Parts: sequence; structure tokens; C-alpha cells
Amino acid sequence: MDPAPSQVQGLYDRLGVVIATRDRRDTLARTLDRLLALPERPRVLVVDNASTDGTADMVAHRFPAVQVLRLPVNRGALARNDGVRALHTPYIAFSDDDSWWEPGALAKAVDLLAAHPRTGLLAAGIAVGPDGRPDPLNSVLATSPLGDGAVPHSRKVLGFLGCAAVARRQAYLDVGGYHPLLFFGAEETLLAYDLAAAGWDVVHCPEVVARHSPAGGPDGSAPDAPRPGRRALIRRNELLIAWLRRPLPVALRRTAALCAEAVRDAQARRAARGLLPRLPAALRLRRPLPPAVEEAARLVEGTAR
Repeated sequence: MDPAPSQVQGLYDRLGVVIATRDRRDTLARTLDRLLALPERPRVLVVDNASTDGTADMVAHRFPAVQVLRLPVNRGALARNDGVRALHTPYIAFSDDDSWWEPGALAKAVDLLAAHPRTGLLAAGIAVGPDGRPDPLNSVLATSPLGDGAVPHSRKVLGFLGCAAVARRQAYLDVGGYHPLLFFGAEETLLAYDLAAAGWDVVHCPEVVARHSPAGGPDGSAPDAPRPGRRALIRRNELLIAWLRRPLPVALRRTAALCAEAVRDAQARRAARGLLPRLPAALRLRRPLPPAVEEAARLVEGTAR
């Protein structure tokens, strides 16, 4: 049974913030300053993806109130799974080393999740940069064709931004969290599919606000560094998701389109080279979506018939 509704202060035993990071020491320090200043006083856990710049030692020395989980290898988005398992709060918020939460947002999220026990994940509204401009994703989520969620002023969605989400720990662990085949890139879509398939609602709630100052991410990119191959990685993972969860004709058609594009496009070739060795595992782990969730996925893609 969920805890009683929260006050703004005192979420330490009810909500933890998981941050997956790699070689982002200075950016992470600024984010931790902001998170530790929140009136909610959540737990904060940093999962260090085998950084080589002293990130874990910096956290241990400068932020003794923050838990540190040191991973021996870079696990990409799967580091978030390690963080969720390490915490035992009923609710988990996610930040990146370049994102944090507005004061009061986490208390609001806990109250909403406690009041709506079938809601598994809240996708927050996102304010970007020092001026807090709305992220374009906000409009995409707010106009989702899936209808209103049970949470007031929310919309049902099948996607979210990983650093702007608050999850019910039970729901997250019930579906296994982020999928090991993807490593990093488009992993939120697959998690949203799996939550919906298991009967959990995923909703966009603009009243819960995360702040984001993007410059790289937990896949190991350095601040402001170019991210070579990112488009190919996303394309590869989108195809893997199709093979893992979507009908075979959908997966086959999209794979054929990628192979045709690869004849003339280097990024498509890179995506295809990444896809092919992972296809046997995708087929082995394949679990098609229930019909209602597949129909919702088609609606979101604009392909419903």
C-alpha cells in the first residue's frame, strides 16, 4: 500500500533520485548541489559508469550525503537498473548529470503516484537551459493520441525522456527496467511499452517539472563533445525494439527499408552493422505487445487503421 500523501519536506524514505554518469565530474557536481538544495530532501544515488576522471571519488569527498555505486564497466542506461535495485524507496526519480528537479516537483510526483496506484511512471514537463524554455518533447507528449490519464491533467503516453521521469519502483522492477540489449539510445520507448504491456499506466504530467541543461549524457559523452554515430545507434535500437515487441511484418518492413537505405547512407550502414549481430538475441527475447498496446503504439506512430 502506498504511503500517505507527502509534505514538501521529508521525502528521504519515500523517494530516491538515481543519476547514471560517466566522466562528467564537474557537471555532476553542479547537479548534485541543486538536488541537495531541494526542500523535499530526497535520497540521491550516483551510479558511476566506470569513470576515469575521478567522478566517484569527487562525490564521496564533496557530497557525503550522496550514495555512490561504482560499476566496474560502463553499463550505459542499464546503470539506472543498478541504481533502482540499490535503493528501496517506493518511488524513484531519474536525473542525468546535467538535469535536476524544480523545488516541489518531486513531492507533487509522490502525491500523484500514491493517489493513483496503477500509474507506473510519470513523464515530467521539461524546462531547458537557464531560461527554462519548454522542450519540444513537451508538446509531443501533451498531444498524445492515447487520451487522458488517471492522473489529473495528464495524458497517456508511450515515451518519455529518461532524465525527466519518476517511476514506481515496483512497476519498474516488475518489467525488468531498461532492456539489456539496447545499452543506450531509445531505451525509454521499450520501457514504456513494457510497462503498458504489464498493465501500468505511463502518463505525461506537465505539473511535475524537470530542468535540463543538455551536454552529453550517461552513455559516456563528455560535456559539449560531439556524439559520433548517435543517429545510427538510435536507428539500430529502434529496429531492435521492433524485433523485440512489434509484429513480424513491421520488423521485417523496417529492416528492409534500413538495408535499402544502407546502400547510399553511411549512418544507415552503421545501424545495419550494429543490428545484424544482435538479431538472434532479439528473436530469443521476443515478446510481442498485447493487441491493445500494439494498437496504442500504432496510434502514436500515426499508423492506426
